Amino acid sequence: MAEAVKSYRQVQAEETRIRIAQSARRLFAAQGYGATSIDAIAKDAGVATRTIYSAFGTKREILSLICDLWLAEAGALERAQEVFAIEDPTARLRAAAGWLTNLYAAGFDVVLIFEAATDESPETKALLRAKLAGRNQVMDAIIESLQPTLRIPLPQAQAIFRALAAPGVYQELVDESDWTPADFQQFVADSLTRQLL
Repeated sequence: MAEAVKSYRQVQAEETRIRIAQSARRLFAAQGYGATSIDAIAKDAGVATRTIYSAFGTKREILSLICDLWLAEAGALERAQEVFAIEDPTARLRAAAGWLTNLYAAGFDVVLIFEAATDESPETKALLRAKLAGRNQVMDAIIESLQPTLRIPLPQAQAIFRALAAPGVYQELVDESDWTPADFQQFVADSLTRQLL
């Protein structure tokens, strides 16, 4: 019985953490990371301020959960595994463009929150670098998996994918120039295949 109560409490605590993260994501996107207070997040989430400090400790930890939830929602890991499973190099590059586009389409607001939060404390910068490193590692590994078929040196090929994946490129084309995510995906796929294979 005590174990069932503990499990229920754990589920409740996790649901509360997710609700807080969802409120914070909305507020960070609307008001900015630095301008959003813990009190404002608590009010939006319908919890006491002390609950947020108990569940997270800092805004930075909320940001970390927001990122984890976004990556899970986008199916980032599963989709990356699907990309690696594709044998044909051209098809693998096109799937890599799809992986990137899906990631941005599922949560470009999170990407922009991260960009805005880089002006914060050294600890926040370190967290953001670590989260970004995971994305870069996947992209680099995809390109490395194609090394025998690349027509340019590996570091250059990886740099091209990273440049196409720069948030400013997606923002300029999709947010500012009214491209659809499908247009962006096609652009990245065509660029990668033309430049790399």
